Amino acid sequence: MARIAVITHEHDRFLGRRDILLRRSSPYMLFDILAELKRRGHSIRVQQGLSKPVSADMAVLHVDATVTPTDYVDYARSFAFCLNIGAADISKRRISGALIDKTDSWQGQVIVKSNLNNRGIPETLLNRRSERAGKQPPFPHLPILHPYEIHRSLGDVPDGVFDCDDLVVEKFIPEREPDGFAVRFWVFCGERERCTRYVSPNGLVKASETIRREPVSGARRTA
Repeated sequence: MARIAVITHEHDRFLGRRDILLRRSSPYMLFDILAELKRRGHSIRVQQGLSKPVSADMAVLHVDATVTPTDYVDYARSFAFCLNIGAADISKRRISGALIDKTDSWQGQVIVKSNLNNRGIPETLLNRRSERAGKQPPFPHLPILHPYEIHRSLGDVPDGVFDCDDLVVEKFIPEREPDGFAVRFWVFCGERERCTRYVSPNGLVKASETIRREPVSGARRTA
């Protein structure tokens, strides 16, 4: 069986509080995958912060930030194998396939987002926790957090958006349902998988506004 180390930031809160039955929870989808791996007999260690590398067969880099700090990337490389070392930068400009600029011929709706993942909220939380601990914030130059905005067309995008490095404009291509908009979450581990569709009347689907959720078939995988 494999020994797996999960690398998190020293101020990440990967594990939540125990419930009345003393069971752990987590806001991250990786938590369910780790539970399945434990069921199969693998050992899991959540490594919070940088320290001497633990004895492990593989590592999973799970720092909750858009761009993983260099020292954490270097730490991940100290392990014999790190599963997702190539995903240390998940900024929109790096990974999005729907980006457009003001000269694009796209005729449909568009959405203005932050270049940072989840509007930079994870970085903001890490900064606050770091300051409470009496340490320097790991992301000292965060931009102002802007809410996502949907516009009817490219021509309706406010002046200055395309000149702001902190913002991006994407094609708005949602999955539409008769009663709203849907978003899917697919979690898989080997041959086990779970894919759920969440429907909201709001084009920006949020958990608090979900009116229904349902299991659906997962994406097709190829070897």
